[in-house]
Amino acid sequence: MKRALLIVNPYSTQVTGPSIAAVENALRERVEIETMFTQYPGHATELAAEAAADSVDAIVIFSGDGTYNEALNGADGALPIGFLPGGGTSVLPRALGLSRDPAEAARAVGAALAEDRLRRITLGTVNGRRFSFSAGIGFDAEAVRLLDQLGRDPAGARPGDMAFARMLVRMALERHGRWEPVLEIEGVGRAAFVFVGNCDPYSFAGSMPLHVTPGARFEDGLAFAAPERVRRRDLGRLAAAITAGRPYGKNVMTGLDLDRIEVRCDRPLPLQADGEDLGDVEYAVFEAHRNAVAVLV
Repeated sequence: MKRALLIVNPYSTQVTGPSIAAVENALRERVEIETMFTQYPGHATELAAEAAADSVDAIVIFSGDGTYNEALNGADGALPIGFLPGGGTSVLPRALGLSRDPAEAARAVGAALAEDRLRRITLGTVNGRRFSFSAGIGFDAEAVRLLDQLGRDPAGARPGDMAFARMLVRMALERHGRWEPVLEIEGVGRAAFVFVGNCDPYSFAGSMPLHVTPGARFEDGLAFAAPERVRRRDLGRLAAAITAGRPYGKNVMTGLDLDRIEVRCDRPLPLQADGEDLGDVEYAVFEAHRNAVAVLV
């Protein structure tokens, strides 16, 4: 029977004592597991890096998107990885087609490991930091930062989708619905902000997929969408395109299946990767690393 290291972030929104037990029981139907809990920021990176020396056949992460990102930044790419939804959004396992129920997802991941069913996917990097589904400069990174400033609840959970929606409304009101060009995408043009996606959907609002970079695929290179400028009258059209997966139309630059996207900012702007605030940047290089990791699906 194959062995897996189960990395659990006990502070993720949906991770509880009963859900951990349900995940462990589901995995043990097909594989042997050892469970380890993250104890501090960056711990999942260390655990994933050490897993290759522990004679396990795979790594399974039960957490939210931030811990998935940490683990991917420590993984060597040789060990397959499974992702179980334990966060408020958990974009990665949902985009890979796994159930939102952690035990059902664990059962599918355990079966995939036992039956050697793997899917190799591209990972992106931005200034050397890996990301699995999205990264961006400006708009979404600013929203991530504002959300982080709200802190966590007593159980350690981050604010949910409703809080994030309120952040977007707050940003729109503070800017009077206007975003001017403040960055340059090399070889493409000037834009107000840029979204870089590794898959479609880019994220979720509750059960609703957000098609920010439609056409992006895990097996391809990176995609981007970058409005040249935004006025209040544009907000409804952009929201409709993102929620319905429709073409953006004029004034939004896009690209698909790219190996490199180079961005220079007029001033320091916030950068995010997989929903994690990476600070301010004046220059960023997004690169696609094809076939970087095998995932259990």
